[in-house]
This record gives sequence, structure tokens and C-alpha cells, in this order.
Amino acid sequence: MLRRYAYGVLAFNIGVILWGAFVRASGSGAGCGSHWPTCNGEVMPRAESLETFIELTHRLTSGIAFLLVLGLMIAALRARPKRHPMRGAAVLAFVFMVLEAAIGAGIVLLELVADNQSLARAGWMSAHLVNTFLLLACLTLSAWWSDEDAVGIELRSRSSLAWIVGLALLGTIVVGVTGAITALGDTLFPARSLSEGIAQDLSPTAHFLIRLRVWHPVSAVLVGLYTVAAGGLATMIRPDPIVRRAAVVLAAVFVLQIGCGFLNLLLLAPTWMQMVHLLMADVVWMALVITAATVLRPAGEVTTAASTRPARATA
Repeated sequence: MLRRYAYGVLAFNIGVILWGAFVRASGSGAGCGSHWPTCNGEVMPRAESLETFIELTHRLTSGIAFLLVLGLMIAALRARPKRHPMRGAAVLAFVFMVLEAAIGAGIVLLELVADNQSLARAGWMSAHLVNTFLLLACLTLSAWWSDEDAVGIELRSRSSLAWIVGLALLGTIVVGVTGAITALGDTLFPARSLSEGIAQDLSPTAHFLIRLRVWHPVSAVLVGLYTVAAGGLATMIRPDPIVRRAAVVLAAVFVLQIGCGFLNLLLLAPTWMQMVHLLMADVVWMALVITAATVLRPAGEVTTAASTRPARATA
């Protein structure tokens, strides 16, 4: 029951993240004005515009997500014994959920929404992206470690592996930040053709949000290649069927994400494709987090092909 709830909370939060991207892409961030937590100064306003409806829906679903994560933390603390890895992951998930709400409130109150093109907006969006990734990582681990016999990670005896996967995690966060800035630039400065978009990127007089767009595909390819290589190296250092399976899944979703990225570029970043691209970015991140958790399990605890737990965990 707890395992299902944990995965349900994870899935719901992914939906909230995607809807938040739609709020930004549709220019609806100012749908409730510069008011928070109220909407246009009212607790339950009438949605007289589509932008207000979109933003209000995002706030309501975010509130539900907050309560679900709170419930997950309480359930983990009550149902799992001390030192169980799920407890720490669930507590951290709630901490990052509180920070998520605070950053979201700051963006609204500072009016860093709609057509705002400032450096401050890019900075706040980057901080929001980093926190969202950390929240998603904790929710992923809460679900992954939700079984009663789950085992956490061991860093001391796996220092080399910790560095390898740690750099992949850090690099992926950097790619996520460049992606958030690129998405903001695509929303504020849409191009009518691919050639026009490239000309914008290379123009020395272009807005900084446009000039930064070129770094996202470059960083995505470089970090992605390192991440795939890191997965392969991890299977060599720690040969195990489950580690190998996690590395293969990670490589597969990375290749699919790169394809989505180039398709998004060719289609000139329509809203629906931006959301698909973000969904795949979340999937890549979750696959990397699970790979890291699998690789860094304590010695003697990595599952084998004969174990029944891998089948349950990947079902």
C-alpha cells in the first residue's frame, strides 16, 4: 500500500511539473496577478480569463501535491523503522516541497512572469529548476526504497563510483538549468523559422536569453555522452545484472531525449513539444537517480538475477 502511494505521489508531482511548464509556455504566469497565496486578491476567484484559469489550476494542483508529499513523509516515518532509507528520502522530499512553494511564491510576488525578460527571472527559474530536480530525486528514491527490505547507499566503500555518478548527476542538473533558460528564451523570443532562430542565436546584439540558447544542446550532448559512459563504467566496476539493466535503460532514455530535443528545435519549440521534452528530461533524471542508487548499494547488497526483488521493483 505504501509503495503504491509513493509511486502515485511521484506521478502526480510529474503532472504538476508539466502543468507548470504549460503555465510558463502559455504566458499564464500572471493569471493571478502579483498575489500569493490568493489569486487576484481572492481565495477562490472567478476565472474570468483563460490565463487565470490555467494559473489557478496550477496553484490548486500544487497545493494537492504539497499535501500528498506531507502525507508521504508521515506515512514513511510511521511505517518504516529508524535508519530505513525511505524515511530520509521522504523527509527531504517534504523539505524541497516547502522550498518549491517558497520559490514559486517569490516568482509571483516579484512579478517574474509573463513577458518579464530580466536576468532575475532567469536566475529564479534556474533555482526553481534545481529545486524541482532535487524534489523529484527524493520522491523517486522514496518510491524506489518503499519496500520494507530496501537498502540505501554506501558512499565510503564506493568512493570511485560515487564520484562517477555524482558528476553525472551534477552535469544533468546543469543541462536542466540551460534547458529552462532555453525554454524561457523560446517563449519570449519565438522564431518563425529555423534559420531565423539560428540567426538570433548568433547575433552579438541579441538578448542574453537568446544568446544562451546555443549552450543547451551542446551541454546536453556532452553531459549525455558522459552519463552513458559512466553507466558503462559502473557496470565494469560493479558487474551485476541489475546495475547493467539500469545502465541500459539510462542510455536508452537519453538517446530518446536527444531525439526529442532535436525535434523540438526543428519544430521551433511548440508548447506541446516543450512539455514532451520536459517529460523526457524528468524520465532521464529519474533513471539516473535510480542508477546511482543501484550502483551505490552497500557491498553484498546488490541484487542478483535469482533475486525476486528486482522483478517487483521493475514491474
